[in-house]
Amino acid sequence: MTGSPPPRLQAQVLTLRRRGRAVVDGVSLALPARGAVALVGPNGAGKSTLLSLLAGLLAPDAGRVLLDGADLAAMPVAQRARAMGYMPQHFAPHWDLRVDELVAMRLEGQQSVQDAGTVLAQAGLSAFAARLWSTLSGGEQARALLATVLATDPPVLLADEPGAALDVRHRLALVEALAARGRERLVVVAMHDLDLAFQHFGRVVVLDQGRVALDGGAALLQSPSLDAVFGVRFERVAVPPHHLLRAHRLQEAPHAD
Repeated sequence: MTGSPPPRLQAQVLTLRRRGRAVVDGVSLALPARGAVALVGPNGAGKSTLLSLLAGLLAPDAGRVLLDGADLAAMPVAQRARAMGYMPQHFAPHWDLRVDELVAMRLEGQQSVQDAGTVLAQAGLSAFAARLWSTLSGGEQARALLATVLATDPPVLLADEPGAALDVRHRLALVEALAARGRERLVVVAMHDLDLAFQHFGRVVVLDQGRVALDGGAALLQSPSLDAVFGVRFERVAVPPHHLLRAHRLQEAPHAD
């Protein structure tokens, strides 16, 4: 009998402390070679920090990250860059470069038959090639950044709140594109929107106070533990084929006289 394939990306008891507090507290995750995974949780739950640890941008105080079974911390930076694409929550190049120059920088030194023009054409962004980054709208910057990160087709894509500054239409398009990539590669996205997470991602990891509180599929949406993590009462509204979450504040107990 054949066992399950080994995970592509693995967190082993990751812990990171800041000012004496564990921002990420003993997190272990096994992430496969394919799949769309959403990291959700309240503000301060540790989503962005965990994503930075998985990307190797931060070094944990304890635990380790494995990429295809190898210790990520011991990998040369170039090897790590070939294997992972990272979309930060906010991105602004140090110099106001053209879009095609940013893509070319990503391709430099990589084993790729594509050039910047081809990458932008495939992403439907040829019209932006000569545009300076500062002249792009928020939605255009998000599309250009995604094309830049994906130029080398990395096996792993990590994205930190990529649609936070976008309007509804552009945020939905970006989330759909990221989730669709999960059919062929591993995609891990830290996000706040629970409805988008449960509608588009096959796996949702819920963080609370630096720990994994819940980890599963669409069935988690019905879990009372989800309400407890966010400190609200969720009303589950059926909108076939999905359910939407409508949050209600918890009633505070009256003070005794």
